[in-house]
Amino acid sequence: MEFKSKFFDQLTTRDLYEIVRSRTEIFLLEQNIICQDFDCVDYDALHCFIEDKDRVVAYLRAYRNEEGHIKIGRVLSLVHGQGLGLKLMNMAMPVIAEKFGKETVHINAQSHAIGFYEKVGFVVTSEEFLEENVPHVAMEYREET
Repeated sequence: MEFKSKFFDQLTTRDLYEIVRSRTEIFLLEQNIICQDFDCVDYDALHCFIEDKDRVVAYLRAYRNEEGHIKIGRVLSLVHGQGLGLKLMNMAMPVIAEKFGKETVHINAQSHAIGFYEKVGFVVTSEEFLEENVPHVAMEYREET
């Protein structure tokens, strides 16, 4: 398994295909989330992923949103319950800080995953809300300087 982080223009065609394949498998097929995945955020995002035999098995993207905040989204792992998601987050967070600066990182986390993100160091900062008809909470990670 290999960790990679690339901005959009650094992605190969294979990287992009495998990222979209994995996002579709998790969010559309597994979680039945119907939304426009191609939202143009990818163009300005840092794509962090773990590959295993040319397959993206864990993925997230980090970007600066319209308000200037660093956000993480589209977090996924094809293998559940084996620590792969935690491995991805622990490898990605220092890279995100390096590329975007040591600032507060924001995420809209699915409510069932609060405990997972708390293990990484995120804290809940909102009441529950619906996003794509799935319960979420806002969470923040404050990089120590």
